[in-house]
Formats: sequence, structure tokens, C-alpha cells
Amino acid sequence: MKNNTEPPLRAHPVIVGGDLLDQDVEAIVNPWNRNIIPWWLLLPQGVSGDIKHRGGTRPFRELARVGPIPLGGAAITSAGCLPFKNIIHVAGINMLWRSSRRSIQDSVRSAMDIVAQNNIKSVAFPIIGAGSGGYDEEAALQLMLDAFGEIGSAAAVLVVRFRPTKRC
Repeated sequence: MKNNTEPPLRAHPVIVGGDLLDQDVEAIVNPWNRNIIPWWLLLPQGVSGDIKHRGGTRPFRELARVGPIPLGGAAITSAGCLPFKNIIHVAGINMLWRSSRRSIQDSVRSAMDIVAQNNIKSVAFPIIGAGSGGYDEEAALQLMLDAFGEIGSAAAVLVVRFRPTKRC
């Protein structure tokens, strides 16, 4: 008699260098804030700034209708003019613009819950909490990898270390 019990599926992120917005995936993750301050009052920087600049304001207008997001929580919107199906916005920083172990790991879990709920086949994450959140990049990446190790998922997952594209 053959044993058909398969080991549980685990998320296995691949770490790549580049620009999050240039990845060939269905969805990207935007390390946002708690969505309490209206987006139009903020000067988005980093990933959020690039999304607004290259993808327009539609995702942020949709996000405004969601209302406050709990720290470590997530919400999904369209991708505006970007070539993705969706953007998953995670509340990776607190009201003082700081990230923590908990906010980083809960953001990964919340984003991956949305990936599962929406049958998203591939997703790209930036390193959550390292930019505006002030967390050390290597430490934030390790926290993310630890969280992914607890998550069951068949989705292809990229973690993108930002590397600017060389321009002429």
C-alpha cells in the first residue's frame, strides 16, 4: 500500500535584485502605512512613490475606500496602469513611520492570505520595513523569510532587493 500523504506545501521565495515594478508576476506588494492619513496628503516615496509615478493614482483612490488597515494587515486593489492584476498594500509601518518584527512578519502573512484568497499565482515583495520603516535590510529580509517558512502556498514568490536600473 502506497502512502499518499504529501508534505505540506511551503512558500519558497526566490530573492532577486532589480526593480519591483519590472517583475513578471500577477501581483506586487506595496509596503504602505496604516491608511489613516489620506494618500493625497502624503508624498509617497520608495515603492509607493514609484507606483504612483508609473501606475497612477487609481490604486490609492481604491485603497482610500478601504479605510484604516491594522498594523501588519493588508488590502488588495487594482494595479492602475501597471501591468499587474493587483497590488497588495501592507501596513508595514506604524503611525511613527517605524516597522517592527511583528509588523514585518504580520504583513507577509496578511499579504499571503490575500494571495491565497484571490488565487494569485505569482507575487513579488519588496523588503518590507527596510526603507521608510527604518529596519536594517538584512534583518528585515530574515524576518520575512522566517514568516514565509510558516506559510503554505503554491504561489511563486519573489523578494526583490531594490537595485536601480542603469540609465544612459
